[in-house]
Amino acid sequence: MITKDLHMHTCYCDGARAPEEMILSAIEKGLNTVGISGHSYTFFDESYCMQKTAVPRYLAECRYLRAKYFDRIHVLCGVEQDYYSDYPTDEFDYVIGSVHYVKVDEEYIPVDESVAILKDAVEKHFNDDIYALCELYFATVADVVNKTGCDIIGHFDLISKFIEVGDDACDVPHTGDSANAIFDIHHPRYIAAWQKAVDELLQHDVPFEINTGAISRGYRTSPYPNKDMIAYIKEHGGRFVLSSDAHSTDTIAYRFEDYEALTE
Repeated sequence: MITKDLHMHTCYCDGARAPEEMILSAIEKGLNTVGISGHSYTFFDESYCMQKTAVPRYLAECRYLRAKYFDRIHVLCGVEQDYYSDYPTDEFDYVIGSVHYVKVDEEYIPVDESVAILKDAVEKHFNDDIYALCELYFATVADVVNKTGCDIIGHFDLISKFIEVGDDACDVPHTGDSANAIFDIHHPRYIAAWQKAVDELLQHDVPFEINTGAISRGYRTSPYPNKDMIAYIKEHGGRFVLSSDAHSTDTIAYRFEDYEALTE
Protein backbone atom coordinates (compact mmCIF):
# COMPACT_ATOMS: atom_id res chain seq x y z
CA MET A 1 0.00 0.00 0.00
CA ILE A 2 1.35 3.44 -0.99
CA THR A 3 1.57 5.62 2.09
CA LYS A 4 4.32 8.20 1.54
CA ASP A 5 6.14 10.42 -0.93
CA LEU A 6 9.35 12.04 0.28
CA HIS A 7 10.67 13.77 -2.84
CA MET A 8 8.92 16.95 -3.91
CA HIS A 9 9.77 20.58 -4.56
CA THR A 10 7.96 23.80 -3.78
CA CYS A 11 8.22 27.48 -4.60
CA TYR A 12 11.17 27.64 -2.23
CA CYS A 13 13.24 26.21 -5.09
CA ASP A 14 12.10 25.23 -8.60
CA GLY A 15 8.65 23.92 -7.71
CA ALA A 16 5.40 25.59 -8.69
CA ARG A 17 3.40 25.49 -5.45
CA ALA A 18 3.66 26.42 -1.78
CA PRO A 19 4.40 23.70 0.79
CA GLU A 20 0.87 23.82 2.21
CA GLU A 21 -0.63 23.19 -1.23
CA MET A 22 1.61 20.15 -1.67
CA ILE A 23 0.64 18.83 1.75
CA LEU A 24 -3.09 19.25 1.11
CA SER A 25 -2.74 17.44 -2.21
CA ALA A 26 -0.91 14.58 -0.49
CA ILE A 27 -3.76 14.33 2.01
CA GLU A 28 -6.28 14.21 -0.83
CA LYS A 29 -4.28 11.39 -2.42
CA GLY A 30 -4.53 9.38 0.78
CA LEU A 31 -0.90 9.53 1.89
CA ASN A 32 -0.08 9.35 5.58
CA THR A 33 3.45 10.79 5.26
CA VAL A 34 4.73 13.57 3.04
CA GLY A 35 8.23 14.97 2.74
CA ILE A 36 9.12 18.35 1.29
CA SER A 37 12.67 18.22 -0.08
CA GLY A 38 13.94 21.58 -1.29
CA HIS A 39 17.03 21.68 -3.50
CA SER A 40 20.08 22.49 -1.40
CA TYR A 41 21.93 25.71 -2.02
CA THR A 42 24.64 25.46 -4.69
CA PHE A 43 26.91 28.51 -4.80
CA PHE A 44 27.88 27.93 -8.42
CA ASP A 45 24.30 27.71 -9.72
CA GLU A 46 21.48 29.57 -7.98
CA SER A 47 18.96 29.14 -10.78
CA TYR A 48 17.00 26.27 -9.25
CA CYS A 49 17.93 25.89 -5.59
CA MET A 50 16.81 27.36 -2.28
CA GLN A 51 18.59 30.57 -1.43
CA LYS A 52 20.57 30.62 1.80
CA THR A 53 18.38 33.36 3.23
CA ALA A 54 15.24 31.32 2.50
CA VAL A 55 16.28 28.14 4.31
CA PRO A 56 15.31 29.31 7.84
CA ARG A 57 11.85 30.32 6.55
CA TYR A 58 11.54 26.97 4.76
CA LEU A 59 12.34 25.07 7.95
CA ALA A 60 9.99 27.20 10.02
CA GLU A 61 7.11 26.86 7.56
CA CYS A 62 7.49 23.09 7.33
CA ARG A 63 7.47 22.81 11.13
CA TYR A 64 4.40 25.02 11.37
CA LEU A 65 2.59 22.90 8.78
CA ARG A 66 3.62 19.70 10.56
CA ALA A 67 1.87 20.98 13.68
CA LYS A 68 -1.14 22.29 11.75
CA TYR A 69 -1.83 18.99 9.98
CA PHE A 70 -0.48 16.55 12.60
CA ASP A 71 -3.83 14.78 12.88
CA ARG A 72 -4.19 14.32 9.11
CA ILE A 73 -0.69 13.56 7.81
CA HIS A 74 2.89 13.32 9.04
CA VAL A 75 4.97 16.13 7.52
CA LEU A 76 8.74 15.82 7.17
CA CYS A 77 11.10 18.63 6.23
CA GLY A 78 13.89 17.31 4.03
CA VAL A 79 16.50 18.49 1.58
CA GLU A 80 17.73 17.18 -1.74
CA GLN A 81 21.42 17.67 -1.11
CA ASP A 82 23.47 18.02 -4.25
CA TYR A 83 26.86 16.32 -4.15
CA TYR A 84 28.58 19.67 -4.57
CA SER A 85 26.49 21.60 -2.07
CA ASP A 86 28.24 22.65 1.11
CA TYR A 87 25.11 23.81 2.95
CA PRO A 88 24.74 21.98 6.31
CA THR A 89 21.97 19.39 6.59
CA ASP A 90 21.76 19.02 10.38
CA GLU A 91 18.39 20.75 10.78
CA PHE A 92 16.54 18.66 8.18
CA ASP A 93 14.56 15.52 8.98
CA TYR A 94 16.12 13.54 6.14
CA VAL A 95 18.44 13.95 3.17
CA ILE A 96 18.14 12.81 -0.44
CA GLY A 97 21.63 12.62 -1.92
CA SER A 98 21.74 13.51 -5.62
CA VAL A 99 24.30 14.21 -8.31
CA HIS A 100 23.18 16.89 -10.79
CA TYR A 101 26.64 17.91 -12.02
CA VAL A 102 30.06 16.59 -12.84
CA LYS A 103 33.03 18.78 -12.02
CA VAL A 104 35.85 19.11 -14.55
CA ASP A 105 38.63 21.72 -14.51
CA GLU A 106 36.70 23.75 -11.90
CA GLU A 107 33.62 23.78 -14.15
CA TYR A 108 30.32 22.35 -12.90
CA ILE A 109 28.53 20.67 -15.78
CA PRO A 110 24.82 19.87 -15.29
CA VAL A 111 23.92 16.40 -16.55
CA ASP A 112 20.16 16.93 -16.72
CA GLU A 113 19.74 20.36 -18.29
CA SER A 114 20.10 19.77 -22.04
CA VAL A 115 21.64 17.54 -24.68
CA ALA A 116 23.62 20.49 -26.03
CA ILE A 117 25.39 20.94 -22.69
CA LEU A 118 26.34 17.26 -22.62
CA LYS A 119 27.67 17.38 -26.16
CA ASP A 120 29.66 20.54 -25.49
CA ALA A 121 31.15 19.02 -22.34
CA VAL A 122 32.19 15.86 -24.14
CA GLU A 123 33.93 17.88 -26.84
CA LYS A 124 35.55 20.33 -24.43
CA HIS A 125 36.60 18.09 -21.57
CA PHE A 126 36.45 14.45 -22.64
CA ASN A 127 38.06 14.33 -26.11
CA ASP A 128 34.70 13.38 -27.66
CA ASP A 129 34.42 10.32 -25.39
CA ILE A 130 30.89 10.29 -23.98
CA TYR A 131 31.60 7.20 -21.92
CA ALA A 132 34.37 9.04 -20.07
CA LEU A 133 31.70 11.54 -19.00
CA CYS A 134 29.38 8.71 -17.97
CA GLU A 135 32.19 7.08 -15.99
CA LEU A 136 32.90 10.32 -14.15
CA TYR A 137 29.21 10.77 -13.41
CA PHE A 138 28.81 7.28 -11.92
CA ALA A 139 32.08 7.57 -10.00
CA THR A 140 30.61 10.70 -8.41
CA VAL A 141 27.29 8.97 -7.70
CA ALA A 142 29.20 6.12 -6.05
CA ASP A 143 30.44 8.60 -3.44
CA VAL A 144 27.14 10.39 -2.81
CA VAL A 145 26.39 8.68 0.50
CA ASN A 146 29.87 9.42 1.82
CA LYS A 147 29.63 13.04 0.71
CA THR A 148 26.06 13.91 1.72
CA GLY A 149 25.28 11.43 4.49
CA CYS A 150 21.98 10.86 2.73
CA ASP A 151 19.07 8.67 3.79
CA ILE A 152 17.90 8.11 0.19
CA ILE A 153 19.92 7.88 -3.04
CA GLY A 154 18.30 10.18 -5.61
CA HIS A 155 17.66 9.38 -9.32
CA PHE A 156 20.67 7.07 -9.71
CA ASP A 157 20.93 7.31 -13.53
CA LEU A 158 19.93 10.93 -14.02
CA ILE A 159 22.47 11.25 -16.85
CA SER A 160 20.13 9.13 -18.99
CA LYS A 161 17.34 11.71 -18.76
CA PHE A 162 17.37 12.46 -22.49
CA ILE A 163 17.56 8.83 -23.56
CA GLU A 164 14.15 7.27 -23.64
CA VAL A 165 14.16 3.97 -21.76
CA GLY A 166 10.93 2.10 -22.34
CA ASP A 167 9.57 -0.87 -20.44
CA ASP A 168 11.37 -3.23 -22.80
CA ALA A 169 14.69 -1.48 -21.98
CA CYS A 170 15.22 -0.57 -25.62
CA ASP A 171 16.62 2.85 -26.42
CA VAL A 172 14.48 4.97 -28.70
CA PRO A 173 14.88 8.64 -29.58
CA HIS A 174 13.01 11.09 -27.40
CA THR A 175 10.47 13.08 -29.36
CA GLY A 176 12.29 16.34 -28.65
CA ASP A 177 15.86 16.81 -27.42
CA SER A 178 17.49 13.38 -27.74
CA ALA A 179 20.91 12.27 -26.56
CA ASN A 180 20.27 8.83 -28.02
CA ALA A 181 22.93 9.48 -30.64
CA ILE A 182 25.69 10.16 -28.12
CA PHE A 183 25.54 7.16 -25.81
CA ASP A 184 24.04 3.70 -25.48
CA ILE A 185 22.93 2.39 -22.08
CA HIS A 186 23.92 -1.12 -23.23
CA HIS A 187 27.52 -0.17 -23.96
CA PRO A 188 29.94 -2.28 -21.85
CA ARG A 189 31.65 0.78 -20.39
CA TYR A 190 28.33 2.30 -19.35
CA ILE A 191 27.23 -0.93 -17.71
CA ALA A 192 30.55 -1.38 -15.94
CA ALA A 193 30.40 2.19 -14.63
CA TRP A 194 26.93 1.94 -13.11
CA GLN A 195 27.48 -1.54 -11.71
CA LYS A 196 30.64 -0.37 -9.95
CA ALA A 197 28.69 2.55 -8.48
CA VAL A 198 25.89 0.25 -7.28
CA ASP A 199 28.40 -2.10 -5.67
CA GLU A 200 29.94 0.77 -3.72
CA LEU A 201 26.61 2.26 -2.69
CA LEU A 202 25.23 -1.06 -1.48
CA GLN A 203 27.87 -1.11 1.25
CA HIS A 204 25.92 1.68 3.01
CA ASP A 205 22.49 -0.02 3.06
CA VAL A 206 20.79 3.20 1.94
CA PRO A 207 17.69 2.79 -0.28
CA PHE A 208 17.65 3.89 -3.89
CA GLU A 209 14.63 5.86 -5.00
CA ILE A 210 12.47 4.68 -7.88
CA ASN A 211 11.83 8.14 -9.26
CA THR A 212 8.84 8.81 -11.53
CA GLY A 213 9.56 12.51 -12.05
CA ALA A 214 10.92 12.21 -15.57
CA ILE A 215 7.77 10.35 -16.59
CA SER A 216 5.43 13.02 -15.24
CA ARG A 217 7.45 15.72 -17.03
CA GLY A 218 7.44 13.86 -20.35
CA TYR A 219 11.11 12.91 -20.65
CA ARG A 220 10.74 9.16 -20.15
CA THR A 221 8.14 6.42 -20.06
CA SER A 222 9.88 4.53 -17.24
CA PRO A 223 11.43 5.62 -13.95
CA TYR A 224 14.98 6.13 -12.76
CA PRO A 225 16.77 3.79 -12.43
CA ASN A 226 16.07 1.67 -15.49
CA LYS A 227 14.82 -1.88 -15.12
CA ASP A 228 18.22 -3.54 -15.61
CA MET A 229 19.61 -1.45 -12.78
CA ILE A 230 16.63 -2.19 -10.57
CA ALA A 231 17.10 -5.91 -11.18
CA TYR A 232 20.81 -5.72 -10.39
CA ILE A 233 20.24 -3.71 -7.21
CA LYS A 234 17.55 -6.15 -6.01
CA GLU A 235 19.69 -9.20 -6.83
CA HIS A 236 22.47 -7.75 -4.68
CA GLY A 237 20.28 -6.96 -1.69
CA GLY A 238 19.47 -3.30 -2.31
CA ARG A 239 16.33 -1.56 -1.16
CA PHE A 240 14.00 0.95 -2.83
CA VAL A 241 11.59 3.74 -2.00
CA LEU A 242 9.12 5.32 -4.39
CA SER A 243 9.60 9.03 -5.13
CA SER A 244 7.64 11.33 -7.41
CA ASP A 245 10.12 14.22 -7.57
CA ALA A 246 6.95 16.29 -7.86
CA HIS A 247 7.22 19.97 -8.78
CA SER A 248 3.45 20.54 -8.67
CA THR A 249 0.45 19.18 -6.77
CA ASP A 250 -0.84 17.02 -9.60
CA THR A 251 2.28 14.83 -9.80
CA ILE A 252 2.59 13.82 -6.13
CA ALA A 253 2.81 10.00 -5.90
CA TYR A 254 2.76 9.97 -9.71
CA ARG A 255 2.05 6.45 -11.02
CA PHE A 256 3.22 4.86 -7.79
CA GLU A 257 0.65 2.10 -8.27
CA ASP A 258 2.48 1.00 -11.44
CA TYR A 259 5.84 0.60 -9.69
CA GLU A 260 4.93 -0.33 -6.13
CA ALA A 261 5.79 -3.99 -6.72
CA LEU A 262 9.37 -3.05 -7.57
CA THR A 263 9.96 -1.90 -3.99
CA GLU A 264 9.13 -5.34 -2.55
